[in-house]
Amino acid sequence: MSVMTLHRPAHRDALALLESAFGDGRMVTVFGRCRVEYDGRASSSLGPGDRLVVCKPDGTILVHTDEQREPVNWQPPGCTHRASVREGRLRIRSERTSPEERLDVAFERIEQVSAYEVTDRSDLALTGSEEDLRQRILDDPSLVEVGFEPTAAERETAAGPVDLFGSDAEERPVVVELKRRRVGPSAASQLTRYVAAVDEEFPETGVRGILVAPSVTDRTAAMLDERGLEFVALEPVGDEDTADASGASPDDDAEPG
Repeated sequence: MSVMTLHRPAHRDALALLESAFGDGRMVTVFGRCRVEYDGRASSSLGPGDRLVVCKPDGTILVHTDEQREPVNWQPPGCTHRASVREGRLRIRSERTSPEERLDVAFERIEQVSAYEVTDRSDLALTGSEEDLRQRILDDPSLVEVGFEPTAAERETAAGPVDLFGSDAEERPVVVELKRRRVGPSAASQLTRYVAAVDEEFPETGVRGILVAPSVTDRTAAMLDERGLEFVALEPVGDEDTADASGASPDDDAEPG
């Protein structure tokens, strides 16, 4: 298990870690002094206190105090996590659309933030890195779609660097976001921001956004469809590479349930 941890970080440093973790589908924990606001089927406000916040890749968020086993605030799977820094404070927002609900956590002080790359053993899969995935596409761009022509990697935009940038068979700009493992709604949100930034550079050209990953959650698939974005299922390594690394081809094992 890969872990990235910052102790007593500046709020901007914590933000950078959270944005990366949400985009990569990692589980996140943040401990510090915070306020919590909820608005949805009802409204609630929780004053300053030292709390542990857990954000899971499936969209779940839990806010724990030092008492009881149940969280004092929470949101279920399918929510979208976003992080920002406003007025010098780190803020985590969790939203869902049906029903409309929003949970805001604003940190006055951060003691520790950690991002974990967690794979449950029941869904264990041997995969490579995002660089492996990028190289597969550069070697064979038709894996994204026939006619796709990559022109730049890590291309800078107003929303940050995009993994691959190119054009399709009709010469429309294409933004490709790469993920090496199954991802949640934050990946769709990240791609949305990149497409919007590129659209400002190339107005009225119909900029396309394609998320490439082994798989996505149902909520993520719905978000992509709602926003006119696309998904291509692709592993970082091919079947032959997987067989060589694991000592067995994928067909040798039962399909995970």
